[in-house]
Amino acid sequence: MWIDTHCHLDAHEFGAASLAVAGQARAAGVSMIVIPAVERANFETVAQLAHAAPNASYALGIHPIYVPQARDEDLVSLRAAVEKAMIDPRFVAIGEIGLDFFIPMLCEPAMREKQERFFREQLRIARDFDLPVLTHVRRSQDQVLKHLRQIQPAGGIAHAFNGSEQQANTFIKLGLHLGFGGAMTFTRALQIRRLAASLPLERIVLETDAPDISPSWIHPARNSPEQLPRIGAALAELRGTDPAEVALGTWRSSLAAIPRLQALLAE
Repeated sequence: MWIDTHCHLDAHEFGAASLAVAGQARAAGVSMIVIPAVERANFETVAQLAHAAPNASYALGIHPIYVPQARDEDLVSLRAAVEKAMIDPRFVAIGEIGLDFFIPMLCEPAMREKQERFFREQLRIARDFDLPVLTHVRRSQDQVLKHLRQIQPAGGIAHAFNGSEQQANTFIKLGLHLGFGGAMTFTRALQIRRLAASLPLERIVLETDAPDISPSWIHPARNSPEQLPRIGAALAELRGTDPAEVALGTWRSSLAAIPRLQALLAE
């Protein structure tokens, strides 16, 4: 009874095996996988994949790494795609969106401005359709928080959270949940592990970000959503509790973060 709230199941690393990977995850106990889009070109891909895999859903958005080649028309297309997808029960959120100030090219002034403009417009789309957001916050927690304060969506997730306790609490106050995954399985990730152990479980969701952020036991091999139960067990160990408690707690957190999952999982 696990939910992978962030998995790029359509990534080229999976090749033609995406459906088989989803099936393996389901056999391992992963009841739902959320597949975020990253650019206009894969809006239809993630939707089709979510409909082909019984344990999959999808989000639509433009990832900050894809902003350099994106055009303003892509934002118009995103709004139109979201409006059309609102009747699709497998469509659950806006994402992956956010800011990335880790890659040098994305830190140039003109590209920072474009990233922030695209992020703000996607927050408006989320707000207008009352949808949660799956946010990318790599070295950009404070900037992402600034925009979330100004354009507040209906909750969501700070994906692959790697900020401070103060930043974590600010995301929580703004109604967001925090995503933890393979990074917390490394003993050197002291801050992430401390937060995973101490933050309220009702504000923590689990994710793989597969094929990326592989947990310690398979790193540097390709990550997969079937690793999520073991990642959940690692969280339970950090918190000194039972994996069943973490499974139930993060299940509830995931439904609170992405409410449209409730009806889908009730089918």
